[in-house]
Amino acid sequence: MAGFIGRREQLATLDAILQRVAADDDSKPGRAVLMRGRRRVGKSRLVEKFLDLAGVPYVYFTASTRSTTEELQLFSNEVSASNLPNRSTFTDVTVGSWEAALRLLVSTLPSDGPSVVVIDEMPYLMASDEAFEGTLQKIFDRELSRHRVLLIGIGSDLAMMEALNEYGRPFHQRATEMVVPALSPVEVAEMLQLDAADAFDAYLITGGLPMICNDWQRGLSLWNFLGQSLDSAASALVVSGERSLAAEFPSEAQAREVLSAIGAGERSFNNIGRAAGNLQHGSLQRALKKLTDKRIVIAEQPLSTKASRETRYRIADPYLRFWLNFLGPHLSELERGRGDRVLGRIQTSWLSWRGRVIEPIIREAIDRLPPTVRPHGNGVVGGYWTRSNDPEIDIVLADRAPIAKTILGVGSIKWLEQAPFDSNDLNELILQKSQLPGAKKDTPLLIVSRSGCLVPAMPGMRVLSPEDLLNAWK
Repeated sequence: MAGFIGRREQLATLDAILQRVAADDDSKPGRAVLMRGRRRVGKSRLVEKFLDLAGVPYVYFTASTRSTTEELQLFSNEVSASNLPNRSTFTDVTVGSWEAALRLLVSTLPSDGPSVVVIDEMPYLMASDEAFEGTLQKIFDRELSRHRVLLIGIGSDLAMMEALNEYGRPFHQRATEMVVPALSPVEVAEMLQLDAADAFDAYLITGGLPMICNDWQRGLSLWNFLGQSLDSAASALVVSGERSLAAEFPSEAQAREVLSAIGAGERSFNNIGRAAGNLQHGSLQRALKKLTDKRIVIAEQPLSTKASRETRYRIADPYLRFWLNFLGPHLSELERGRGDRVLGRIQTSWLSWRGRVIEPIIREAIDRLPPTVRPHGNGVVGGYWTRSNDPEIDIVLADRAPIAKTILGVGSIKWLEQAPFDSNDLNELILQKSQLPGAKKDTPLLIVSRSGCLVPAMPGMRVLSPEDLLNAWK
């Protein structure tokens, strides 16, 4: 498949499950996989690649937001056009329910080998037909599982797909869960042949989405890639954000407004409400709950030994954060060929924007470091802030969150080219440490710098480079 990137681990997992389906002598050899991952992360392409490699009969059905009657007709059409041996069973047949459609599907499966049934965008079917989940479980238990078939359910609604396998739900313990992540920073580095620092820049604007990374020629600089992508209003960098939001919020303008406010840089509850059109308290709460439930927005609290109510919100996906800040508000300019204006805004704001959005990526990298080199042992990583942002501390290492018993370290991030961490930065970090509830005079310091450190080594001080952070994903 042209442009397919990586995914060796996921392909190997799917192949191993299919081999079990083919070889199992049990009376119920059938298996199910529930696959989830955010939109445009490459779930469908992964399964298409798996089907190409597997070479077994299959049907691939993608649901949408149509009525149940229309979905059933489309499902019938897909089975008729598939390479299942008895697909003609669906020719000129009208099915009136999902139970009838799935029972009829069983009759199309081969009897002498394995096959695969794929239902993409499964949450759409669950939303339009409350009985679908239970119906699928019943048919799987009674009929599909008795055949050598691998059922793959795919969904981009992370919370809904995760809940499918929970206790009390029809599919509890019936399916293998598979999470398809975006490409990691180290995978982006290897794919684009970039050094560690530049790879993090690329990750911030692509979010590790394969479709966007595939447009980035190997070794191309950040600004050359942006220049090329912004020259076309149809580039993956430009269109992916709008398509994702249109699928997530087809008719929910309020959630879109709140998301746009957060994407533009607002972080506190009151500021988000004002930026979203002076929303009422209750309306804003509902919108934020929807966004956090969908895992599109992350709510964070300060990490210290003292309780705090200063919750802040941020966009979970780096690419969507970039799109909402720089591209979404200026689509009209891109459509009339003025990508140069958009590029100019990005260049003007890049250093300050990058300095803020790199922080959660760095904290995740620190948390991923191997136990032997983790500066916080088995603890947690967070940040600290007050309402006035005095102090605002980039990195806090503690034994637990959000209210710690022990502060294990305090750190600072300096992510600038040709500006190493120096004595002024150190003095500022020491001052911030003195203002952090729970920190002590001998609490270790952690320095993360893009351009090195000029401060002499001190007892308990640790310095991490972009290369150190990138290795956290290996």
